[in-house]
Amino acid sequence: MTTTPEPGLEPAQAHVDLGQGPVLALLVRYAVPAIVATAAASLYNIIDRVFIGHGVGPMAISGLALTFPLMNLAAAFGAMVGVGAAALVSIRLGEGRRLEADAVLGNAIFLNLLLGLCFTVLGLVFLDRVLATMGASPETLPFARQFMRIILLGNVFQHLYLGLNGIMRASGHPRRAMATTLLTVGVNLVLAPLFIFGFGWGIRGAALATVAAQIAGTGVSFSHFTSGPSPLRFALARLRPRPAVIRDIFAIGMSSFVMLFCSSIVILLVNIRLERYGGDYAIGAFGIINAMTSLFVMIVIGVNMGMQPIAGFNFGARRFGRVREVFRWAVVLATGVTTLGFLLCELAPQAVAGTFTRDPRLTAMAVRGLRLTFIVFPFVGFQMVTSSFFQSIGRARISLFLAFSRQVIFLIPFLMILPAHFGLDGVWIAEPVADLIAFLIAVALMRTQGVRLEA
Repeated sequence: MTTTPEPGLEPAQAHVDLGQGPVLALLVRYAVPAIVATAAASLYNIIDRVFIGHGVGPMAISGLALTFPLMNLAAAFGAMVGVGAAALVSIRLGEGRRLEADAVLGNAIFLNLLLGLCFTVLGLVFLDRVLATMGASPETLPFARQFMRIILLGNVFQHLYLGLNGIMRASGHPRRAMATTLLTVGVNLVLAPLFIFGFGWGIRGAALATVAAQIAGTGVSFSHFTSGPSPLRFALARLRPRPAVIRDIFAIGMSSFVMLFCSSIVILLVNIRLERYGGDYAIGAFGIINAMTSLFVMIVIGVNMGMQPIAGFNFGARRFGRVREVFRWAVVLATGVTTLGFLLCELAPQAVAGTFTRDPRLTAMAVRGLRLTFIVFPFVGFQMVTSSFFQSIGRARISLFLAFSRQVIFLIPFLMILPAHFGLDGVWIAEPVADLIAFLIAVALMRTQGVRLEA
């Protein structure tokens, strides 16, 4: 990676632009690299599942789907640190407190190392018991175990890479963050077919390719903060934990943790209900549906990543009109993305499912699930942007409530009640029902709380 400053993104100029440049142009400048990066990463996951589906078989797709709760739980700890640190860096830079931003970087690295290693040890010790609880059958357990053992061994690199990438973007270098992500995707796309088909390593090959890509991304990210053009600088002395900084990181990042932790619980319940009402093939269908949902959700996350430094900086600088404006544009973009997902999965579900598998039974279940799951998807964009917006300006409690209400207060009860009345369809419709209610709550909160930014 080059260490020359990016045109138009030198630290001082980037901060001037965040506070004075046209808001829509800024959002596009920051969001497009993030969207490219997140969409590329999500597309890799889709292609990876296509490789597994065609190269290993439908039970391998089901085995991979069983690992989603554990992978989301690992991501939850990484997101708590990474998202919290990125938002805090933006706010501190907006306040002109550069040394405090450096302290946030060092403490984020410390926390990612600590939490990543702890999760690896505990995950490996209890792996078989956890997978059995998630609904693994004798046919799917071997695939899930092979995949997760390797992913857990490389877990700390996932934490470091994602955390540093978010801070890179928040500190004024969205294009460099995008380039780093594209590098990891490229490594993944080259190694996955080589390992799966060329070396015959099956699902292990997919996991090894993922870990290798994360190691590459971590190395490039470290170089950015040690010898690159970053306004922040990493040094070993900054690894010393500072309780006040850690508290602030956790407070802001807690909503992301809750969202992904609850997602793990939800996916666990989904797998259990799918195993009961549809068996291993229904879990495989969920793997396909989850891949498509993640693609569009990750694009919206890219929009949120672009919004975050603009909202955070201007909130710290008390330019509240610009904060409101960037929120409005982010909603427009995110709603367009989720509407596109709705149209694709409602009008062409057969083509979507056929991309992953040739098995007729798995295809039929996936088509039905896609149509039901995406029925209110256009509303999801607003809800996601609203939750991220409150997080970006340090309103952690509101953001936490929005994340908590959708997946705990609404979705989990619906997953317990609806399948008893509608069978397998009840599992598929639980999420859109919860999404619709969460959208209405987000609208109400934005109308009552979002207008009082100065408070």
